[in-house]
This record gives sequence, C-alpha cells and structure tokens, in this order.
Amino acid sequence: MKIITAQEHQAASKVNTLELANDVDPRTLDLNGITRIDLQFPAFTDGRAYSQAFLLRRRLRFAGELRATGDVLIDQLVQMKRTGFDVAVLAEGVDASAAQRQLQRYAGFYQGSAVDTQPLFAKVA
Repeated sequence: MKIITAQEHQAASKVNTLELANDVDPRTLDLNGITRIDLQFPAFTDGRAYSQAFLLRRRLRFAGELRATGDVLIDQLVQMKRTGFDVAVLAEGVDASAAQRQLQRYAGFYQGSAVDTQPLFAKVA
C-alpha cells in the first residue's frame, strides 16, 4: 500500500477518477473507463468505505486504484490494505514513517482478504 500526503493527493490528476461518498452503493455505478476511485472516511469511526472497497474488489472486480481519503489514521492502514485499498491519504499531522512501520508490523494473516482470498492454511504445503 502506498502512503501519500494530502498535498500529494490534491496535486494528483483527477482524470478518470470517481470520488465516491460513503453512502453510495458501488453496485449501482458504471465503472467503465474509471481508473481510480477515492473512497471517503469522513470520521475514523465510520467504516462504510471498507465495505465499498470490498465490494469493488471482490464482487465488481475493479482492478483500478482504490484510494482512502478523509480521516485516515495509521491504525486503520492494515485493514484498509486487506479490504482492497491501494493508496491511503494521511490526515494532516500524521507521520508517514509511522504509517509505513504499521504496514510492516504483520508478516501474514491466517484468513484471506479482499485481495488475497486464499487462507494461510491453503498456501502452506
């Protein structure tokens, strides 16, 4: 997962990008030509964007970039990565090096994820 600042996010191209509010059902959208979807976390306690990311990756097979925006905290990054996010835009004042350490904290997981659906026991031969 890539970590970027709010300034880098603002400077990024918005071509073929869809900014999706967290109360929109992704199954109702036409995703043809969309290469990036920005999913909103209006507050760290609002996790509806996790469900949207999972739906986009697993059910809709969206292969483009999923970007977490809004109130993104470092303790959420591992779950964001496991539900299908590619990029996280850190909230102002959040240390990017601490965010990278959080992503490297766990070497693996027993259960599958939205990206890697195979559980650990099925991988070990």
